[in-house]
Amino acid sequence: MTAADWLVCANCAGRVSEGRCAVCRDRLARMREERGAWGPLGAPGAFLVAALVALAAVVLLVARPA
Repeated sequence: MTAADWLVCANCAGRVSEGRCAVCRDRLARMREERGAWGPLGAPGAFLVAALVALAAVVLLVARPA
């Protein structure tokens, strides 16, 4: 289930995922474009990758011989 399945269009009162009107279709296109920029993981996935990189950096700094 995608975010578009939950969104209701203010223009036609239909689900955005159905793309009934031009506003729905425009929003769907924007959502697909934004999702494509982050890949299949989406923005939360990018946050997870960044958090793992930061954790690895901390581990390397702590484990470094004095």
